[in-house]
Amino acid sequence: MTADSGPADAVEFDSVAEQIADAVLALPGVVDLHSGLFGEVATYLPGRRVSGIAVRDEDGEVHIIADLAYDLQEVAAKVRDTAESITGLPFSVVVEDIEQTRRAG
Repeated sequence: MTADSGPADAVEFDSVAEQIADAVLALPGVVDLHSGLFGEVATYLPGRRVSGIAVRDEDGEVHIIADLAYDLQEVAAKVRDTAESITGLPFSVVVEDIEQTRRAG
């Protein structure tokens, strides 16, 4: 899978980044995606970008803001598993920030 192989591959590449973003944002414990300190974590598409998701030919990264009320390691593992199941590639997950969106107890 590569972004510069041709039009058919580009469409697949585009939809993969967007599929990952949609699936990750639906996971419990994920507040949002995070584009990194300088906005460098993104998949660039024609006329737009998917922030917080970097898909490369052989691997990828997902950067998230996690909910502190959840087990952060469990959230990161679910994010990794989700991205890997969509792409078949190994993924790294970075918890860039945390927020508490629900009250414990």
